[in-house]
Amino acid sequence: MAPSTSHIYHHLLFFFLVFLLHAQQCPAAGGSWSVLLPSIGISAMHTQLLPNDRVVMYDRTDFGVSNISLPNGACRPNTTDCSAHSVEYDVASNTVRPLMVLSNVWCSSGTLMPDGRLVQTGGFDDGYRVVRIYKSCDSCDWQEIRNGLNQQRWYATNHILPDGRQIIIGGRQAFNYEFYPKMSPTENTPNLPFLVQTNDPNVENNLYPFVFLYPDGNLFIFANNRAILFDYSNNQVLKTYPSMPDGQPRNYPSTGSAVLLPLQITQGTVNAVEVLVCGGAPKGAFANANKGIFVGALNTCGRIKISDPNPQWVMETMPFARVMGDMLLLPNGHVLIINGASAGVAGWELGRNPVLSPVIYQPDKQVGSPFEVQNPSTKPRVYHSTAVLLADGRVLVGGSNPHDKYEFTNVLYPTELSLEAFSPSYLDSNSSDIRPKIILPLKNTKIGYGKQVVIVFTVSGIVDPSSVSVKMVAPPFNTHSFSMNQRLLVLDGGVAALILGKSRYQVVVTTPPNGNVAPAGNYLLYVVHKEIPSAGTWVQL
Repeated sequence: MAPSTSHIYHHLLFFFLVFLLHAQQCPAAGGSWSVLLPSIGISAMHTQLLPNDRVVMYDRTDFGVSNISLPNGACRPNTTDCSAHSVEYDVASNTVRPLMVLSNVWCSSGTLMPDGRLVQTGGFDDGYRVVRIYKSCDSCDWQEIRNGLNQQRWYATNHILPDGRQIIIGGRQAFNYEFYPKMSPTENTPNLPFLVQTNDPNVENNLYPFVFLYPDGNLFIFANNRAILFDYSNNQVLKTYPSMPDGQPRNYPSTGSAVLLPLQITQGTVNAVEVLVCGGAPKGAFANANKGIFVGALNTCGRIKISDPNPQWVMETMPFARVMGDMLLLPNGHVLIINGASAGVAGWELGRNPVLSPVIYQPDKQVGSPFEVQNPSTKPRVYHSTAVLLADGRVLVGGSNPHDKYEFTNVLYPTELSLEAFSPSYLDSNSSDIRPKIILPLKNTKIGYGKQVVIVFTVSGIVDPSSVSVKMVAPPFNTHSFSMNQRLLVLDGGVAALILGKSRYQVVVTTPPNGNVAPAGNYLLYVVHKEIPSAGTWVQL
């Protein structure tokens, strides 16, 4: 018997409702990808944007011969390796220049110092206690201080402090912290029992801890599945936060990622301080992966308002499970989650099923899912991949090498030497008429704390003055799925006002109040209109 019209109608209605439900869960994809260079000669395991819009990258010295030679026939001292294991990428010319690192920088850490130098610490073997300094110029190269550290630092986390020094926390079998530069040659290395307490025997799960400077000058430290507020000056735990409700580990090798959500400054104060931790791998995943059993990664994020008197974790579900993902703060205040795999853990050959689609998390979205799936890359970016925000709003993506040397054939995930850019949808041409362009301040303008600054910008289309904000972004050091020193400040300011003709506007904002809220150094300043950011301009705080 032929189906009735009513029957067909109900079938169609059912499929339409299923489609609507599915459409709500999987928002429309956005963003676009481009390959910048098919090879930079090395696998970008560690990456830092510099204030001259160059990017320094390096992998490790014991990978074997890389695919880029040192200049003028140079070789590393006491070796037959005449290849480079570090390069400087020039964003403007889309070119790389080889650099020479002397000691092994593998799984090291670093901080962009207030004077624009990258000061990078630790590594493996002959690099355990080395401090390396890179000051960018057309002929500059790495300088090394052989015993610049008190302790061996391998898989440590660094953070810039309000006094302009950096703190170096933890590392493999290093349950303590130290500073650089030293106040004196005999400066001690205080123990940090929290790193012992969060160390899973034979697994760890607390390396590359997530560290953020709290706006009162203390440090939020997250390791494994727990967090503390720490007074490093007095070596005192001020507060112990609840463990994540699922109890699952989130640090290396169960590598998740974390960000300090944008800090809104109002009348010189930051009232709400929130941390978001996403992804990772469940308990037992490391042991299983070493037996060839690749357990699915975690698909959850935990968000906690650490400024609350009684803070609690709020759990959210990502569209994809992800281990070894990178979390980046975009200029409009959204969080990009990019790179990684959906099974296994960090380590040689221990990850499986790359996640090719980035996801954007919108912290302020109240209704529906805060996650939006983005268009996928074609290149797996698994263990030892990196991602950093560029001044123009693109995200530079490189690296991926799950092998203990360069391997290009007959492996699941070949060593990746290419450099890509992910362009979030705010860079689409259909937003060009509402995109601001900064006129003032000029590049590298010095600004003081707690000062009023006039921001002048143009917009070719119609402006909603009440939807203009000014943000400052600190350029982080990125490695192993964590961006050290990453920070986004929303400046206190009035409503934008038209000052000339049809397209020139100004808004007066107040700079951050002190070095606890924003440590001195180089920041990218963005004007954001209707969630569309300008290109960033460098300012010095």
